[in-house]
Amino acid sequence: MTAHVAPQPITDHPFQGDPVFDAHVGGKLAVAATAAVDSREELSKAYTPGVARVCEAIHADPELTQLYTWVPNTVAVVTDGTAVLGLGDIGPAAAMPVMEGKAVLFKEFGGVDGVPICLATTDTEEIIETVVRLAPSFGGINLEDISAPRCFEIEDRLKELLDIPVFHDDQHGTAVVALAALENALELTGRTYAGTRVVISGAGAAGVAVTKILLEAGITDLAVTDRNGIVSEDRDDLTPIKRTLAGLTAGRTVRGGSLEDALAGADVFIGVSGGTVPEEVVATMADEAIIFALANPNPEVHPEVAHRHARVVATGRSDFPNQINNVLAFPGIFRGTFDAHATAITEGMKLAAAHALAGLVGDDLREDLIIPSPFDPRVGPAVAAAVAEAARKDGVARR
Repeated sequence: MTAHVAPQPITDHPFQGDPVFDAHVGGKLAVAATAAVDSREELSKAYTPGVARVCEAIHADPELTQLYTWVPNTVAVVTDGTAVLGLGDIGPAAAMPVMEGKAVLFKEFGGVDGVPICLATTDTEEIIETVVRLAPSFGGINLEDISAPRCFEIEDRLKELLDIPVFHDDQHGTAVVALAALENALELTGRTYAGTRVVISGAGAAGVAVTKILLEAGITDLAVTDRNGIVSEDRDDLTPIKRTLAGLTAGRTVRGGSLEDALAGADVFIGVSGGTVPEEVVATMADEAIIFALANPNPEVHPEVAHRHARVVATGRSDFPNQINNVLAFPGIFRGTFDAHATAITEGMKLAAAHALAGLVGDDLREDLIIPSPFDPRVGPAVAAAVAEAARKDGVARR
């Protein structure tokens, strides 16, 4: 039998007795073998000399990595540590606990193996080059906690350079879950996509992605705001990303003014920026308004305030109903992507994921239940099945 050597247990640490730190002792991940090596025969199959035959076969046909390695079920969770949670630019070392946590969620909710990779560079070209060089080891790339606007270029360039799915969860995970929740909130309040006026506060990574997916879903009256007001083409202070955003929303809503101007009469507010919206401004929204205040830990509109003026309220926090939580999306999206051996994650796949999530609520739909719980065992399989089907429909599936 193999003599297994375990790491020495850590019996003492500076924050001993704090349950959060105690849960992180030694990290939250480990590598587990799936091949037995408890005899000479098994060792010769798992490693030399038997492994050489598998290497030769893959050399002759690289597609065989999809059958004979862990690559097709493994995602790289990549960050540079510049936009970690609400903590900001704390660097790659301090980002590792979050990336470990993300990998745990991939495994527990999607059956996907995640490998945390924290890069000691914030240079866009270096990040792209590094991920491209690492790509043969992975079936997909999940970009995480990379600050805007660099995150947009990094994702776009990697999509062009790689033939495996690249997904920036801070953008698209948030967008998918927000759309799912909005689909049910609109049904609850008797609204349609085409007849609903939406205001999004925040033109960063999440704001851009939420805007795009809502437009894809059929919203036609939408304003995006940043700290200087409504993002419109007549402004001369816009970054290239915001100018594109202004073009996407041009003519769909008021063309200028402040957040206050945009919210007057609006049906839906989606906050992905932080800051605080005064109650007197919230009070100007339409009857039976919908408020998604997603900043963490402090929502743009506190739920107590929001409930005084809105019928449906959601936040990004776990201690209030209707949490818009990315874990509802990314594990199932990658599970479905891998199941279909997809080369990319398309807009159609994201829309399918959102629709599948919304459908799980079903007859239980009510003001405090517009999105399923992350612990609902149906979530991962439902999202995965919808994503795989959409991948085949969109022509990016290899099986």
